[in-house]
Amino acid sequence: MVVAVWSAKGGSGATVVATALAVMLARRQPATGSLLVDLHGDAPTVLGVAEPEGPGLTEWLAASPSVGPAAIERLEHPVADGVRLVPRGRRPLAAPERVALCCERFADDPRPVVIDLGRLAGLDDEQDLLRRQVLEASTISLLVTRACFLALRRALTLPVRPTGIVLVEEPGRALGRTDVEDVLGAPVVATVAVEAAVARAVDAGLLASRLPTVLERSLRDVA
Repeated sequence: MVVAVWSAKGGSGATVVATALAVMLARRQPATGSLLVDLHGDAPTVLGVAEPEGPGLTEWLAASPSVGPAAIERLEHPVADGVRLVPRGRRPLAAPERVALCCERFADDPRPVVIDLGRLAGLDDEQDLLRRQVLEASTISLLVTRACFLALRRALTLPVRPTGIVLVEEPGRALGRTDVEDVLGAPVVATVAVEAAVARAVDAGLLASRLPTVLERSLRDVA
């Protein structure tokens, strides 16, 4: 199973949701654990770990064809109990044919794989096209959004649609769950309230070791 987590507007919480899902899936499947693939670049910060040294996924994408998909396993770093991280790397995303190989490798992985794609900008540049290539090859596509007119408008401009929506709920918003589902044409599979406990866990680097109850409760049906 490959779960792609993304947003149409920065600051929506896609990295927090992706990280929490990877932690929850690892707890549910202790025999295998889970794999978190960071194509956005913020996962180490959210996890409260040092930036991994060495190459990341973008370096593998830039490598010669002789460096096959099996080499992706050597990029993994243990970052939490049962969770291994494939870091983004320092190069731009490149090579559509290598991205396809990478997607096949993750699809064949016996562990649940969570990919943090970050924000899809909707621009027809190579970076965004390759993120969408990963998204379209995933089993589950989760859009993390607030009930914000600007965020929904940006999501509608994208040529991709989620299989499910994680709605970040804020007090005082004029739009609600039904409005979001009607506009985007996909079901809200989880609602996450804006809570100080989540922000404190991220700021303290404790999201993986002390996953806030409110976040775990909100995402349990997704994981």
